[in-house]
Formats: sequence, structure tokens, C-alpha cells
Amino acid sequence: MTKKNIRTYATFLTVGASNTMIDFLFFFFFTACFVPSFLAQCLSYTAGMLNSYVWNRKWTFQVKKKADRWEWIKWATVNGVACLLTYVVLYVMQQAGFSLFISKAIGTLLGMMITFTGSRIWVFPSENKRSEMER
Repeated sequence: MTKKNIRTYATFLTVGASNTMIDFLFFFFFTACFVPSFLAQCLSYTAGMLNSYVWNRKWTFQVKKKADRWEWIKWATVNGVACLLTYVVLYVMQQAGFSLFISKAIGTLLGMMITFTGSRIWVFPSENKRSEMER
């Protein structure tokens, strides 16, 4: 593992922590206001996703080229899949009797794995190929 890879993982985790805080704050605010959990999940995840796109693009993956719509569509697709998975985990765990917080936390961890992998391989591949060549 190179220093560049370690830096990429560390910055992704830092951005992910801020996304998670935004997501959790919005989610628990909405559910406290009696917004159904599916809608609360979609709204809160979207807020975190927007934060994630800006910071991961600029800081984590250091993309220099101008953003285009296909990059955004790929980013939205990866995050849409992660959001859906997070909700499914949230729902299943709630039905199994787990607390809302534990259910949300586990779903979020799984979602983070999907967003990192999708971002690194599919959304920002040209930047990653360069870093692979530097090894």
C-alpha cells in the first residue's frame, strides 16, 4: 500500500465521517418530526451525498478535470444503490427488533463500502488509474 493510497483512504474516511454526521442529524431530526423512515432516509442521505460529492471530488480523489453530467450520473447511481441498501438494512433490522440507531449505523457502514468502491472504480477511474501506475 502506497502513501497515496493511505491518504486516499484517510481522506475518504474523513469526508465519510462528515457525511455520516449530516446524514444522521437530518435522519433523526426528520424521524423526530414524524417523517416516515423511508422518506427521512432519502432526504438525509441526499444531504450527505451532496456533501460527499463536493469533498470527495476535490479532496479525496483530487479530480482536476471539469465535472460533466456523466460523472454526476455515475455518482448519483452509486449513491442511490448505497441509499437503497441502507434503507433495506434499516428496515430489516428494525423488523428484527434492533434499535433505530443500531440499524441506521450498520446500514450506513455497508453504504460507505459501496460508495468508496464505486467511486474509486467507476466514478473517478482516470484519477485512480494514474495512482495505480505510481505504485
